[in-house]
Amino acid sequence: MVALPLPVAAQRRPGRPLARLATPGLLVLLIAVSVISVGTGAAGLSLSQIASDLVSGAGLSQRDHVILFDIRLPRLMIGLLVGAGLAVSGALMQGLFRNPLADPGIVGVGAGSGLGAVLAIVLGGLLPAGLLSAVGAQLIPVAAFAGGWVTVILLYRVATQGGRTSVPTMLLAGIAVGAFSGAITGMLVYIANDQQLRDLTFWGLGSLAGASWSKVGSGVVFILPVLLLAPFLGRGLNALALGEAQAAHMGVQVQLVKRLAILAVAASAGASVAVAGGIGFIGIVVPHLLRLLTGPDHRLLLPNAALLGATLLVLADMLARTLVAPAEMPIGIVTATIGAPVFLWILLRRRGIAGF
Repeated sequence: MVALPLPVAAQRRPGRPLARLATPGLLVLLIAVSVISVGTGAAGLSLSQIASDLVSGAGLSQRDHVILFDIRLPRLMIGLLVGAGLAVSGALMQGLFRNPLADPGIVGVGAGSGLGAVLAIVLGGLLPAGLLSAVGAQLIPVAAFAGGWVTVILLYRVATQGGRTSVPTMLLAGIAVGAFSGAITGMLVYIANDQQLRDLTFWGLGSLAGASWSKVGSGVVFILPVLLLAPFLGRGLNALALGEAQAAHMGVQVQLVKRLAILAVAASAGASVAVAGGIGFIGIVVPHLLRLLTGPDHRLLLPNAALLGATLLVLADMLARTLVAPAEMPIGIVTATIGAPVFLWILLRRRGIAGF
């Protein structure tokens, strides 16, 4: 396994000039992008119109009220949660595996969630009518979340022996599970009808178009606790960069840190995939950008990853809504189109610094 090339220094705040300004700066940027997002959309309800109606006391019309409170605000909240959850999951994975190429998919969360969603889309009609009516539109998110969790629990059991979890074993097992899930998914795609194939395509590309307050509630339950917990894992992840033995000598409960990080990634990334589909590059690009800005200290990296990840996904969603308006582009296309060149630039920049 490739060791993280950015060494972690002593347990102190990084001395880079931008490090201390990064968090308030990212918070201001997030607020600005969120406000602009509320006033952006194909319906023609602008931010100035919303402000004018509210300040004048006239209030919003029924149409504008529905657009703002039933469409745009839930969509914004889902974007904030999913973007933050994916970015923090990526930072946790890269710190845990000491590998800059790690992302939530490395432990099978993406593969398991995808298989669960595909099963729901292709075979969901075979469920009893009473169960289908009870679950309703939540069938695919529930199946995707369950698939991600089952996969991670399975991998954790495989990689844990004698009370110790082997990170390399989990990595290799995750690759095997991803290949197996891909094979099953291929079989299901082969038997799917035209409408199911269309649903599979759009779900796999990711979208926030189906945002609702019920999905916001689901995301808050699983993602928000991870965002609150993650900064407390920063010191342990810093120590793990020096090796598990050294971390143990420093007083870090290595097994507890690994267990909490894995469960946090399963909850956050699984819920993100469940409510928004497959969205790539947020989890792998955001931590790299922040290391260039603030350094590798996870105590700063994790909360800043949440802020920058949320900002980038909301910004990508605005582009998805406006580039081909009144139609809507899948957000996964936007994140891949922007994220891939940025990630390539980071790799080339690092190569130039290293002198290879």
